[in-house]
Amino acid sequence: MPAFRDHDALVIVDVQNDFLPGGSLAVPEGDAVIPVLNRWIDAAEQAGIPVFFTRDWHPADHVSFAAQGGPWPPHCVQDTVGAAFDERLHVPADATVVSKATHPEAEAYSGFDATDLADMLRELDIERVFVGGLATDYCVRATVLDALHEGFEVRVVEPGIRGIGAETVGKARAAMEDAGAVFDASEPPA
Repeated sequence: MPAFRDHDALVIVDVQNDFLPGGSLAVPEGDAVIPVLNRWIDAAEQAGIPVFFTRDWHPADHVSFAAQGGPWPPHCVQDTVGAAFDERLHVPADATVVSKATHPEAEAYSGFDATDLADMLRELDIERVFVGGLATDYCVRATVLDALHEGFEVRVVEPGIRGIGAETVGKARAAMEDAGAVFDASEPPA
């Protein structure tokens, strides 16, 4: 089990109601990540490690929605219940929330895409990020690959991710590992 160290951060990707069972774009067993990620969040807080939460924060006419020719049903529309973090998720009072895909004409799967996440991590001298959340084959994959591209070491919290389909999850995992991400199946570090 790795230990948290100085210059670590935890990034929780898109654990929002619309991606959980009953949501408009539900990830199968997406809610299974919540207790796992809560343990990581609590451990990060105890260790003084910063925690970042990404979220889809779409305008109602977002380009990714089927009505605009995109592939997805409407989901995570700004200021709706579907866009909210699940109430069971521990969101610390001092956590940083990073909103993505906020422009109607621009898709963004990664927490780094058109956000200040990389700059915020650098301002804190972060070198390594632990990443968990939804969905493995889309927003987790994109966030991990961009974190690596930005020069951060990445450990994926394996029990704290879920994806849409076995084939796309397998391809996403291979892409992340090939790029240098390490999958970590352990409990949160002390």
